[in-house]
Amino acid sequence: MASLKELRSRIASVKSTQKITSAMKMVAAAKLRRAQEQAEEARPYAERMDRMLASLAASLQGRNGVSPMLAGTGADKTHLLLVITSDRGLCGGFNTSIVRRARQMANDLRAEGKTVRIICIGRKGRDQLRRDFADEIVNSFTEVGRRKLSFEDADQIAAQVAELFTAGEFDVCTMIYNRFKSVISQIVTTQLLIPVAPPEGDEEDSDGAASAVYSYEPDEAEILADLLPRNLAVQVFRGLLESAASEHGARMSAMDNATRNAGDMINGLTLTYNRTRQAQITKELIEIISGAEAL
Repeated sequence: MASLKELRSRIASVKSTQKITSAMKMVAAAKLRRAQEQAEEARPYAERMDRMLASLAASLQGRNGVSPMLAGTGADKTHLLLVITSDRGLCGGFNTSIVRRARQMANDLRAEGKTVRIICIGRKGRDQLRRDFADEIVNSFTEVGRRKLSFEDADQIAAQVAELFTAGEFDVCTMIYNRFKSVISQIVTTQLLIPVAPPEGDEEDSDGAASAVYSYEPDEAEILADLLPRNLAVQVFRGLLESAASEHGARMSAMDNATRNAGDMINGLTLTYNRTRQAQITKELIEIISGAEAL
């Protein structure tokens, strides 16, 4: 049985940990509000642009001279996985769920005889994937948006992806990230970036984008040459915003659970301390009474 001094030391240690987890919870809650607002504000524009290009890809299917970034290279041999995780831990299963999905996709593609390349955004994902896919990781980005996440960060990553695609390094690019739903719920999402995914079904949105016919001025090739890289950066930026909001939500939830668990541990240790102290006092009283009776 632990001594009273050891129990007091453990109680003090757990109380210090509880203060840290409580402070981290409040910091995450403060950051979550702004990150959630940014993610929700970015969704309509990104979704609208994605639907428009998906409709465009479907209408131009089979035509000559269509940009490979829109219609694909015609091959399906090399896949690039853009994996978005965090640089820091203490956020529950946030990073583990992303790495698990990326590892599963990579293994499935390997089993089909395809080549896999990986770009990691975030230190945690890079460190975990490097154990099994060190040779497949072509680049990694860390400390993205450490102070403030901006579109320039996404544009830099998108430019790297576009450069690899132009050089013929891959045929298909898929982004894997956590989409924010609530503080306690983040959805692991896979999004096809290159080529543009065709629209699902024949349903129209409220503006009729699925069946819209587009005309180009002054030139179709000139407009798409600017629009396609911009859409790639927009989708990456959306993924970064969703991941940031999900990270803060997961960390807030994890630190709240840790604070509660620390409180339960303190109560248990305090009860053990009181019982041990009472047992020692009783033992000392018995010794005193026994000594007095012996006299």
